[in-house]
Amino acid sequence: MTTAPRKRVLSGMQPSGLMHLGNYLGALENWKALQEDYECFFFVADWHALSTNYADTSRIREFVRELLIDWLAAGIDPKRSTVFIQSHIPEHAVLHLLLSMMVPVSWLERNPTYKEKQDEIKEKDLSTYGFLGYPVLQAADILLYKPDFVPVGKDQLPHLELTRELARRFNDIYKKPVFPEPKEHLTKFPKVLGTDGRKMSKSYGNTINLSDTEPVVRQKLKTMVTDPARVRRTDPGNPDVCPVYEFHKIYSPPAVQAQINTDCRTAAIGCIDCKKLVADEIVARMAPMWEARASLISHPSRIDEIAQEGSQRAAIIAKATLAEVNEAMKI
Repeated sequence: MTTAPRKRVLSGMQPSGLMHLGNYLGALENWKALQEDYECFFFVADWHALSTNYADTSRIREFVRELLIDWLAAGIDPKRSTVFIQSHIPEHAVLHLLLSMMVPVSWLERNPTYKEKQDEIKEKDLSTYGFLGYPVLQAADILLYKPDFVPVGKDQLPHLELTRELARRFNDIYKKPVFPEPKEHLTKFPKVLGTDGRKMSKSYGNTINLSDTEPVVRQKLKTMVTDPARVRRTDPGNPDVCPVYEFHKIYSPPAVQAQINTDCRTAAIGCIDCKKLVADEIVARMAPMWEARASLISHPSRIDEIAQEGSQRAAIIAKATLAEVNEAMKI
C-alpha cells in the first residue's frame, strides 16, 4: 500500500524586527503544530520587509538571521519543514513581475490594509508601487509552491482571496490550470498585549522579545501597566481591564487564573506579586527556547546550512512552477 502524500502548507514572516511573544503565540506555535500533519514550507520574507523599510535596510540581514534563530529555537524542525529565505529564490521576483502585468489596480487599492497602514505609519513615505503591489508579491510567494493551505488569521483573508483571484485570472487568460487555489487554514491569533496595554507591536516599542534575557523579561513585566483605576495597594482591581491578567489567561494554570481573579477584586494580592506570578510562568516557558538559542548562536554555520539546504529544496519546486508558467504564457 502507498501512503497518500501529505497536504502542503506555506507561510512566511517579514524580518522587520526582533520576534516577540505576539509573533510566537499568534503564528509560530501554530506552525509547530502543523509540522505533525503537513508538508510545511516556511520562509523569511526579506523582500517584503522592503515595502515599508526600503529607505533603511541596514538591519535586514541581522533580522533575517535572528528570525531563523527564533524559529529553530521555538521548535521549527528543518528535518520536517523546508525553511528558506525569499530572496534566495529569484523565481519569487519573476512570478511577481508576471502577475503584476495582469492584476487590475482596483484590486490592489481595495486592499483594506493599504490605507490603514498609510494612516498608521505616518513617518514613512508609503506612496510606492512596492507598497501598493506587495499583495502581488505575496501571491507569487504562495502560488509558486502550490500549497493546499495557507495559515492565516481572519484579518489576512482579503490577501489570500486576492491570491485566489490571481490564480483564476491566470488560468483563465492562458487556458491552462497552472495554479490551484489555496485554501485558508484559519488560526487563532490571540491579541497579545504589550507592556503599555496596546497590542504588542515592534512599532510601539512595547514588546517582550524571544531573544530577551530572563532579567529583561522580568523587568519589562514589572513595569507593565495594570488596571488604571487601581492606584493604591488596598484598592480592589478589575482583572477584566488589566493587561497583566491577559498574560495569566495565556500562561497560568486555570486554578491560578481563578485565584488571581478573586484576589485582585478583593485586593488580597497586589500588582507586584501578581506580575511576579505570571513572570515565573512566562520564564518557565521561554527557558527551553533560550537554551536552544544559545546552542544555535554558538554554531552559526549551522544556521547558514539550514537556510541553504531549505532554499535549495524550495528552488526545485519554484523552478518547476515557473517553467509551467512560461509554457502557459509562451515565453
